[in-house]
Amino acid sequence: MALAQRSTLKNAAAQRTRSAAAPRAAFSSPVVAQLRQAAQSVRAAQQPAAQRNVKAQAAAVETTQAKPEVYNKSQFELYTLTTWLLQEERKGKIDSELATVISSISLACKQIAAAVGRSGISSLTGVAGTGENVQGEEQKKLDVISNDIFCNCLRMSGRTGVIASEEEATPVAVEETDSGNYIVVFDPLDGSSNIDAGISVGSIFGIYEPSETCVVDGDLDQSLEACITNVCQPGKNLLVAGYCLYSSCHTMVLTIGDGVYGFTLDPYVGEFVLTHNRIQVPEVGKIYSFNEGNYAMWDEPTRKYMDSLKEPSKWGGKPYSARYIGSLVGDFHRTLLYGGIYGYPGDAKNKNGKLRLLYECAPMSFIAEQAGGMGSTGKERVLDIQPTEVHQRVPLMIGSKKEVEYYESFYKN
Repeated sequence: MALAQRSTLKNAAAQRTRSAAAPRAAFSSPVVAQLRQAAQSVRAAQQPAAQRNVKAQAAAVETTQAKPEVYNKSQFELYTLTTWLLQEERKGKIDSELATVISSISLACKQIAAAVGRSGISSLTGVAGTGENVQGEEQKKLDVISNDIFCNCLRMSGRTGVIASEEEATPVAVEETDSGNYIVVFDPLDGSSNIDAGISVGSIFGIYEPSETCVVDGDLDQSLEACITNVCQPGKNLLVAGYCLYSSCHTMVLTIGDGVYGFTLDPYVGEFVLTHNRIQVPEVGKIYSFNEGNYAMWDEPTRKYMDSLKEPSKWGGKPYSARYIGSLVGDFHRTLLYGGIYGYPGDAKNKNGKLRLLYECAPMSFIAEQAGGMGSTGKERVLDIQPTEVHQRVPLMIGSKKEVEYYESFYKN
């Protein structure tokens, strides 16, 4: 009897458990799930706007952090000449040996810049007392020093075979056993007559293809003849041309045959830093740079040209402005940046002018053409002239293309 009662009680309890579970099962139906989702949406809509914005911003931050960081150029980043040369080498525009030669020239320019800056303090002004150079010009102290600096840097580069300088009577073959064979021509200090007055001066240089035939071996006269033959190349054969201006800032302007670039010497880090990217000379300009003290000795076309620049009726009521430093580097640098024309024509005293073709006119004309300008004698393109001697002189008209063409028109007419 007791067992029967206990069994009945267990069955009743199980029935109550099943009955209580039935409502919970009902709440897990799809209808109830939709009701719960709707309730959550209502509660979210009732949240303060500020709280919702905070959550949205947090989500945005998580998304942003997943993206790679964007590089921003630092104000302290410097694009040096060394870096530029390495990039041009990687592009295949120059080889490592040519880059080494250019680097050795930049080192020479740094040393000359330092010497020029301290010339008055270090008693480097005045004549050297060594007599006249091959040009018949009395050498200044800085002429001699600058030439020695250039020659030493090029020899130590181990990549230079022949050097030809304004201060040397003949080309010099580098005798070091580890030397290369690039030909470098240069004027170590252009405008040195101005140095005592603290006026801008500069260095000019050009680099030609390597030569295997100019070596100091056997008969010295034959070696010298081979050197001169290989050095006397037309400017169109130049691989590199450039100049360095020593002024309120020291600027190296350089072309490797693919545009013109300017690098300014940073005195704090001692490096040339890119400051002028792909320089372009303006097509026209309103500045002319001639030594008008020679006007009476010029030929008729040049005098007529000069007179025309001073006629307001031809130039919108305003004649050209005259600017003349007496330093090729300084005058040309201004012309390159501002446009106009620099000229040193021949005259009754100096039929072919005073500027040297090989290491002044040709490198400067190469730079001018790479910048969209022009270099001419007034009758022919400078870069087409085949030099017949190392120190050959030619007239030079250089600058904006239309300005030089205008000068040429006086000879054609």
